[in-house]
Amino acid sequence: MTLTIHRESPLGPDLDLLFQRHTAAMQADTPPESIHMLPKEGLATSSVAFFVIRDGDNPVAMGALKDHGDGLGELKSMHVLSEYRGRGLSRMLLRHMIAHASLTGLTRLSLETGSQPSFVAARGLYMREGFSECPPFADYRPDPNSTFMTLTLD
Repeated sequence: MTLTIHRESPLGPDLDLLFQRHTAAMQADTPPESIHMLPKEGLATSSVAFFVIRDGDNPVAMGALKDHGDGLGELKSMHVLSEYRGRGLSRMLLRHMIAHASLTGLTRLSLETGSQPSFVAARGLYMREGFSECPPFADYRPDPNSTFMTLTLD
């Protein structure tokens, strides 16, 4: 494996599989009113930094960092292709986005993830990297299908 991580456009023509799998995973056990992912067009804005991990030329993971202003950043659309899971790519991507957030002056990084059993691994990763549960932030409202987490940045 030759892994690289770079900031890219979410509209890249070879990212369709990542977005299809991410969408399918979010729709698998989350009611439609509780799905908060953005379509790729919604990630193609100046307030979002979009990152892709590639194995050679193949995109295998993605994640986005949205700047809400006033020092608040939000993690969005983290996904690793199933055949690449268990290799530390989620941690690599998360740490890269945390470092990017710090370098760009963000002081807090928050996220919304599912409360369902299928999100246990994601919640565990975030907790191991220093995130803790918090109330809803930005425009989110309380939702039994959502877990909100935050990390204060140095």
